Order: sequence, then C-alpha cells, then structure tokens
Amino acid sequence: MKTLFLPITLFFSLFCFSQNEQLAQYYFEKGDFEKAKISYEELLKNQPSNFLYFQRTVDCYQQLQQFDIAEKSLREQLNIYRQAFFLVELGYNFQLQKKEASAKKYYDDAIDQIKKNPNEVYGIANAFERKVLIDYALKAYQTAITIEPNFNFNYQMALLYGQLGNTEMMISTFLDEALANPQNSIQIQNQLARFMVEEGDENFNETLRKALIIKTQKTQEVFWNQFLSWFYVQQKEFGKAFIQEKAIFKRNPESLSSILNLAQLAIDEDNHDVAKEILGFVLENTKDLDLSIQANAYLMQIRIDKASEKDFDTINMELIGLLKEYEVNAQTLSLQLIQAHFLTFNLQKPQEGKAIIKKALDLPLNEYEVANAKMELADILLFEEKYNQALLYYSQIQEDLKNDAVAHEASLKGAKTSYFQGDFAWALKQFAALKSASTQLIANDALEYFLLINDNTVADSTQTALKQFAKGDYLLYQNRNQEATMQFQSILKSFKGQDIEAVTLLRLGKIYEKQGEFTLALSQYQNIIDHHADGIYIDEALYFSAEIENNKLQQPEKAKLLYEKIIFNHQDSIYFVEARKKYRQLRGDKNL
Repeated sequence: MKTLFLPITLFFSLFCFSQNEQLAQYYFEKGDFEKAKISYEELLKNQPSNFLYFQRTVDCYQQLQQFDIAEKSLREQLNIYRQAFFLVELGYNFQLQKKEASAKKYYDDAIDQIKKNPNEVYGIANAFERKVLIDYALKAYQTAITIEPNFNFNYQMALLYGQLGNTEMMISTFLDEALANPQNSIQIQNQLARFMVEEGDENFNETLRKALIIKTQKTQEVFWNQFLSWFYVQQKEFGKAFIQEKAIFKRNPESLSSILNLAQLAIDEDNHDVAKEILGFVLENTKDLDLSIQANAYLMQIRIDKASEKDFDTINMELIGLLKEYEVNAQTLSLQLIQAHFLTFNLQKPQEGKAIIKKALDLPLNEYEVANAKMELADILLFEEKYNQALLYYSQIQEDLKNDAVAHEASLKGAKTSYFQGDFAWALKQFAALKSASTQLIANDALEYFLLINDNTVADSTQTALKQFAKGDYLLYQNRNQEATMQFQSILKSFKGQDIEAVTLLRLGKIYEKQGEFTLALSQYQNIIDHHADGIYIDEALYFSAEIENNKLQQPEKAKLLYEKIIFNHQDSIYFVEARKKYRQLRGDKNL
C-alpha cells in the first residue's frame, strides 16, 4: 500500500496543479486580473523559477495599476538571476506609468549590457520584441553585431524592418541572408510572399523586383536568377520566369526538371501558350527519356483540353504514335492514362479505356503509380454509372495512401460519387471532413459542394431541385455538355426564384465560357448580380464576368468596375487577391 500511495498522491497533486494553471489562464484571458493574480501568485509559490508564471503575475499587477508591486518583483528577480532583460521589463513598467525618462534610462541600460556581454542580446532583444519596442529591438541586434561580427541576426532584423514599414531595408536584409545562408531561402521567400500578397504597400513588389534585377545584373550569380524566377512565378508572369530559367540552364545545363515544373505551373493557371513554349524548349534540349515523356504528356493534355470534336481523330493518332515511339511500359504510364481518359470521356469508348488501365496495372509500378492508375479506372467506372465499383477503387487508394494528398483527392471523388448517386447525407459528411484538407483546391472544392447540398437541403427538404442539379453535374462529368446545358435550363424553368437558381446560372455560365459563348456566359452572371446579390455566388459571378471582359472581350473599363466591386464589397472572397492585382494592372499601377 505504501508503494502505491506515493504515485497516487503525486498523480493527484499534478492533476490539481494543472487545473490551477488552467483556471489562472482562464481568468487572465477573460480579463479578471484580480482573480488571475491570486491564482498565478499561488502557482509561483510552488514554482518560483517559472518565468511564465512570474511574467503573468507582473502583467496582472500592471493591469491592476499596482506598479510599485510590479517594480519590486522585477527588481527581486533581477537581483536573484542577474539577467539583463529584466531591465527592459523595469523600463516598460515605467513606460506604462508614462514616466518616459525613467523608461528610456532602463532601456539604454539594457543596450549597455549588450556592449559588455553580447550574449545578452538574445534575452534583451526578445524582451523588446515582446513589448513591441521595435526600434530598441533593432538597436539591440545592431549593437551585438558591432561588438561580435560573427553574430547573424539578418532574419530577425528583416522582420523588424518590415514591422516598421521600412520595406527597402527589409528586402535588402532578407536578400543578404538568403545569399549567405541559402538553406533559409524558402523561409525567407515565404515571408516575402506574405508581404507581396497580404501586407505589401503599393511599391513593395516593384521594390523587390528592382532589388532582384540589380543583384542579377551586378553579380551574375545563378542564385539571383533562381530568386527572380521565383518572384515572377508568385506574380504568375510565367514568361518572365522562363527567361530566368533559360539563363540558369545555359550556365548549368544539368537538369531541365525545374523548367518542366514551371510548365506545370503555367498549365495550372491556364497559361497554355507559355506552357507550350516551355515544353518545346524541354523537348529540344533534353536527352532524358522521362522528361521527354512527361513533356509530351503535358502537351497532349493541353491539346485535349482545347480540342473540338473535329480534332479528336488526329489527337487519338498522335497518342497511339507516342506510345509506339516510347513503348507501353512503366515509364509511359502518364501517356497511357491520358489515352484511357481521352478514349472514355472524349470518344465515349470506356471499354477501351478500361482495357488500357487494366494492362497498365500489370506493369511494375510503385504505390503512387498504382494509385494514379486506380484513380483513372475509378473515374471510368463512374463514367459508366458503376458507382459501387468506382467507390471501391477510391476507397482502396485512401487506404493505401492514408493522409496523402492523393488519398484526399480520392476522398473528394468518392464524395462526388455519392453526390451523383443522390446520397446527399453521406456526401455532406464527406465534404464536411474535406473542408479542412491540406490541399487548398480540394478544400475549396469540398466547401463548394458542402454549401450546395446544405443550402438546398435547408431550402427544400425533399431535395427535388438538388437531385435535378446533381444529374446536370453528372452529365458535365461525362463530358455531355449539350445535355447538361438542357438539364440546367430545365432547372431554371422548373425552380425559378428558388435557392437553386443562382448556382444553376453559375454552371450555365461556365459551360458557355468553355464553348466560347462569352455573351451568353455574361448574361448568366449578370442575372446572379442583379437578382442574387446577397447570395454566396455573387463574388464568383463578378470575378468570372471581369475575366471575360478583361481577357476575352478586351473591355478593360468594364472589367475594372467588376474587379472594384470585389475589392470593396467581398474582401473575404477567394478571388479578392487576384481581383486586387488585376484591378491595379488595369489602373496602371507600377506595382503589379
């Protein structure tokens, strides 16, 4: 019993201690500083060296304007631990009392401590940052570097310059750090991208572009061509990124894989002209069989995406020719999958498509290649309305590649299969789970279908309109666009004025866009703008209309007005950032 008593007692002591900590935090976050103070004082008695408890206790004193008690506690800690960052805490205590001269004295004393011992910079600079004393934090790092030149605080200082709005110094310092420590480049690029998209002022992108161009011209370092290529990719200026990638390749012609990746990015953004130019360059300059196959696969996919029915025979012969040239083996899987998909969805020959996939699955494939082949097979089975067989293959992929992006894609397709079947309750659960998927495209797609099912179930418990709409979506999936158009037009007649109307107009708009019927597409979107301005599809209607006016009809003034409505009225839209960028382009800003 004695041997059991000690562990049990210890367990309950720790349990109670944890509860007391949670209670103290609760009072603090709630703003009940009197109760929080009592709780943290009690915790501090048991753990006098716990800095978090001490800091929270002092914070409570300061919130309750008990500055003398706070000062006494800080002085005691300074005397016990002799750590110079307590000087910053003392100075801040005076600043809260608006005793600026006393506060400055302690801040300067903290800087002087760095001059005596540069290692003190870590605690002191951190204390200044916690108190949002950015100028002093910068001074702390600069003082330490002056005394000890081997110290490197470029990353921290760049962030501080950014907080101060000194973008030129931020950019310069970040770029110096990137060159000195290339392993930190991705982290630095992530910070720069955040300023470019979210927090940058009107001149930020232009300042960064000029800084990179100057470094590229002055040093002739390949590193800066790579950085400039990254910058242009962020701006979706793939042609300019390609110029940099060609310059890199000329000096280092070992690999074309980064250029092939650039082609994939251009394809993803529907910039097919640049993508074709890039892929042509790859085919002209590579002797690598895998790269040649992949480049040809991308080119064929571009052709298929833009093809009309009169091109189908030619494309089919080209696919046959490529597979004859490169042979049917594991290396040419991407071409085989494209051929199977084309036969099924374009030539309406699913049996031939399935035969290709089943033959491919007998090849020596890795687990990802098997998953891709099974995904295509499931897609074909879904095309044939063999829902349960399709679901079986999607489930196998999810099981084989748990938590992988490919598994999430299979989950999304499985959810859509349930949706096409009319099993909306189960589909809704699956889409709800996928809303937080790590891949943004999957998360956005899942959210769209979740809202579609949820909103139209609330509006119509019988789900009559939703069933008709899902039938239209399935016809689109089968690439039977004319029948899908008729189905959606029928929905507009049968359910006029109901909640399903707005999303039906949106679907019709996208079909007309794909067919090049831009005036018809605009009329669908305008209907949403006029009659469903308070709905969830208004931002899409505005953005798609703006894109047509800007890119297809060359009506920049009309496009500008539409982008402007998104900027001022729909800041939470996923199209907000792109709308703002394109609005600035049309307005003639230097910062693009």
